[in-house]
Amino acid sequence: MADHYEVLGVARDATPDEIKKAYRRLARELHPDVNPGAEASERFKQVTHAYDVLSDPKQRQQYDLGGRGGGFGDQGFGGFGDIFETFFGAGQQTRGPRSRRERGQDALIRVEVGLDEVIFGTHRDIEVDTAVTCETCHGSCCQPGTAPVTCDICHGTGSIQRSVRSLLGNVMTSSPCGTCRGYGTIIATPCVTCQGQGRVRARRTVPVDIPAGVDTGVRLQMPGSGEAGPAGGPNGDLYLEIKVKNHDVFSRNGDDLLCTLEVAMTDAILGTTTTIPALDGDVHVELRSGLQSGEVITVKDRGVTKLRGTGRGDLRIGVQVLTPSKLSSKERDLIQQFAASKKAPKPELTHFQQGLFARLRDRFLG
Repeated sequence: MADHYEVLGVARDATPDEIKKAYRRLARELHPDVNPGAEASERFKQVTHAYDVLSDPKQRQQYDLGGRGGGFGDQGFGGFGDIFETFFGAGQQTRGPRSRRERGQDALIRVEVGLDEVIFGTHRDIEVDTAVTCETCHGSCCQPGTAPVTCDICHGTGSIQRSVRSLLGNVMTSSPCGTCRGYGTIIATPCVTCQGQGRVRARRTVPVDIPAGVDTGVRLQMPGSGEAGPAGGPNGDLYLEIKVKNHDVFSRNGDDLLCTLEVAMTDAILGTTTTIPALDGDVHVELRSGLQSGEVITVKDRGVTKLRGTGRGDLRIGVQVLTPSKLSSKERDLIQQFAASKKAPKPELTHFQQGLFARLRDRFLG
């Protein structure tokens, strides 16, 4: 690897202004627009990289230490900060360079489903805005045909070692390389599509099978369907948080479905059969004679499929008997004749009873 000072043609003790002037002169001579050709292009890259390192005081110091081997004489008498860094982990050497490949982040999406979809489960194709692996570089982060180059500051180790003279003697410390950020390599020609990240933002479709019996707040985990990791790293997980939309007629209590059936007074007295449209098809219901408001009719196995286990819940139908508020003269006469024949008891004060909806609630919920 060529020495950066030699590449720029300056002395090792050159001032920042001298380094800048040397870079500008060489950049004008070697720029691809002025001097085309592979050799000039390669030298231009070397000059640019050398200037990036030497123009930054911290990187230049690290480069000088690395170039001189980090000998005892390179550092002055260390203070207590160096001692603390050495023995309490801030400068501890890591085992080799760190990898650019990292696991992608998990993603959380909220999905609304209808109560009718919950009975047997449903399928959804969900559009997700997330990070996907770059199709240009396939996660390598480099322009096609190129590869990462070894960092000439840390020589691929990902860390810089130095000798610190302290009260405890001569101590070797290590810190992440500031040039390659601890990776040990440098992306000299980043992929123009992903800007050297190995992934881009994109919209993709994720097919999802939502199981029967889910309820609001349930989270479904889809391993490997989250965001793609940097530099071709593995995908994170996708979590789907379910929200079951309210239904105009039916509500839910666990695996049971609840609804209210309004019955005419005459049907409640005489009894009848009726058909109600349930969420999964028609249900035939028999109403016995003498039916009272607040009674609950249970239809077995017409509720929600159990999420864990087998079978289904029940359909529970609360009855509300409707009393007519307007009667014709003929209807009133008939009702009066009926009342006289039954010799109904007079209104009588008795213990307070809760209302219809409270009674239905107690009977629904047991």
